[in-house]
Amino acid sequence: MEPVGIGIIGTGNISDAYLKAAPGFPVLRMVACADINMEAARAKAATYGIEAMEVAALLADPRIEVVLNLTTPQHHVPVGLQVIAAGKHVYAEKPLAVELSEAVKLVAAAEAAGLRVGSAPDTFLGGSHQTARAALDDGIIGEVVAGSAHMMVPGHELWHPNPDFYYKAGGGPMLDMGPYYLTCLVNMIGPVSVVTGAVSRAHETRTIASGPRAGEVVSVEVPTHISGILDFANGAQVTITTSFDVWKHGHNHIELYGRTGAMIVPDPNRFDGAVMVADGKGEWRELPQAHGYGDDNYRILGLADMATAIRAGRPHRAGLELALHVLEIMEAIIRSGEAGQRLELGHPAARPAAMIAGLPKGVLDPA
Repeated sequence: MEPVGIGIIGTGNISDAYLKAAPGFPVLRMVACADINMEAARAKAATYGIEAMEVAALLADPRIEVVLNLTTPQHHVPVGLQVIAAGKHVYAEKPLAVELSEAVKLVAAAEAAGLRVGSAPDTFLGGSHQTARAALDDGIIGEVVAGSAHMMVPGHELWHPNPDFYYKAGGGPMLDMGPYYLTCLVNMIGPVSVVTGAVSRAHETRTIASGPRAGEVVSVEVPTHISGILDFANGAQVTITTSFDVWKHGHNHIELYGRTGAMIVPDPNRFDGAVMVADGKGEWRELPQAHGYGDDNYRILGLADMATAIRAGRPHRAGLELALHVLEIMEAIIRSGEAGQRLELGHPAARPAAMIAGLPKGVLDPA
């Protein structure tokens, strides 16, 4: 399969995870990187043996078919529109956008140009979560009727030297971490049709605890404890809570409750972790991993699958429809909580195709 040329816009910390994982996927040819800070781009290029370019040059380079958009969330749509206007496919870090109305512009532009848009997270393609998906498809706990999901931490200001964004418009725990949990749930159960939300915030300010700005106070402008009830199209009901207001808790990341048993699903922000099931009131037991990509950080898997899909002429799994649906769920939970209304969703998404078991690492389609 002929490799797909990749250019990167945005060379922050997350770019290292992508560039380190890239050599494991022969379908990807990393060509160049660009950043508003060209010094940073040149340093990254030197580290990984690629070229450093200005954004305009990267967008004009005929060797590049897909642009990996690793800019900050508020720039995902503006940069994505630039990429599409240049006639290239785009794959972005999560979330797809900070507002559904902005994401719809990206959808329209991509459809008009006949180009693909992909979006992280891709952790749902990893070994543990594909093992859970396969087991559910095989009916290991019967039809899923309910579940719970929890992402609750005390706040990023405790470790992040510049945590401002997390507490401004477009930030907060749901937009920050919700994509991992919701994408994983949609992959396992299917689309959500209705949401009910509740929101609050425990503090009006946060104090940075590390780095050169330690002691500086940041104002909080968004809800920091967000809970939702998700009514899935198949009838399952799952509660989700994301929070920056919780010091410690004892909840599992995700639990699913079926008609004949239950399942514990590991951290959806990782590719590994134990999938546990119980039959009826029986004891928990660990499932053997049935799929690969559960033994490392493969935070380029969605891009590799998209590149493979371009060559194979099939849909890619971390696709635009899925990312748009997840963004709508998150936005609706927050709007529901602020307005006190139960909200129906208008952008459903089918479950992406399951990963194919038994293929060699780095190969995502049969020969």
